[in-house]
Amino acid sequence: MGRSHKAAAGAVVLVATAGAGGWVAADARGGTGQAPPAPPATGTAELVRTDVASRRALAGTLGYAGTYTVDAGGPGTLTRLPSIGTVLVRGAAAYEVDGAPVVLMYGARPVWRAFEPGMTDGADVRQLEANLKALGHGSGLTVDRHFSAATARAVRRWQRAVHLPVTGTIPPGQVVFVPGPLRVGSHDATVGGQLQPGAPVLHGTGDRRAVTAQVDPAQVPSLRVGAQVIVTMPDGSPRDGRVTAIGTTAVQPATGQDGPAGQQPPTAPVTIAVAGSVGEFLDQSTVQVAVTQESHQQVLAAPVTALHALPGARYEVVVVTAGGGRRHVPVELGVIDESTNVAEVSGPGLAEGQRVEVPRDGS
Repeated sequence: MGRSHKAAAGAVVLVATAGAGGWVAADARGGTGQAPPAPPATGTAELVRTDVASRRALAGTLGYAGTYTVDAGGPGTLTRLPSIGTVLVRGAAAYEVDGAPVVLMYGARPVWRAFEPGMTDGADVRQLEANLKALGHGSGLTVDRHFSAATARAVRRWQRAVHLPVTGTIPPGQVVFVPGPLRVGSHDATVGGQLQPGAPVLHGTGDRRAVTAQVDPAQVPSLRVGAQVIVTMPDGSPRDGRVTAIGTTAVQPATGQDGPAGQQPPTAPVTIAVAGSVGEFLDQSTVQVAVTQESHQQVLAAPVTALHALPGARYEVVVVTAGGGRRHVPVELGVIDESTNVAEVSGPGLAEGQRVEVPRDGS
């Protein structure tokens, strides 16, 4: 070979590289002059047996459970209202008419008649007697459906304690029943105004913090009261939750990001109780709710990052042996748990405790 041929053999030439955004040096043997990219750093993770669940994500709002309305039981001038945000408990004044308190008691039945001797037996009598007993005025009183002489004595003791006329009877408008403690949300009447029976005075919620999520009505059949959920709080911390109520009527949103009312799809409200204290979070804070759709107990699971995609929507894991050997194992996927980033897997020779290859942290 002549000197010119030897020079050509050792020369460096420029070649174009598709997609590289320019030119790189290559020798005449076809090399790029650059080291090939290093393979990604890997570590290992253990195959485990655990519970795996797939979940649907919902947006929720942290507020208070329940929606209560207090209506006037009788006519008169409204002389006092509790401040917004006040929590009213059994025995407190829900509001004041003509200078006299209208006392809040617990119960599902509204007042619809006077409580007095000779009235017919009923569930409303039982409701009143249970409250009188709970307030400490039930000495000698049997809680039943009958307004007895013992009931009248208990009423007189209660009236004396709250500075009402001591009559032993309760006319409509002297007490109001709500299901439980009431957190005042807004006023529906104005102090100094005239009330008529049935007119709304105020409304509010219960005093227990809860999450409300708006759900597509088509998804409601897949939910159930008592279902366990995971609530991600505004600070990112997860909390256990439980569905306590599911709305039975679809509601059309008033406004929203998707356009004015009438253009948005209707939703059904779902109420969720959250475990632990949530008092540190602001009312109406946004939270995320993960609803379990499918769960499998004590199945073999691998980290999602251990799955390697294959052609045809198939996957495999790489099992690493104690001696450093590597074995590619095709796997069938089951439930994928996005909250824990693990996937249910099955494949030939896979067993609990084996190590599988995963990307090393930071790679």
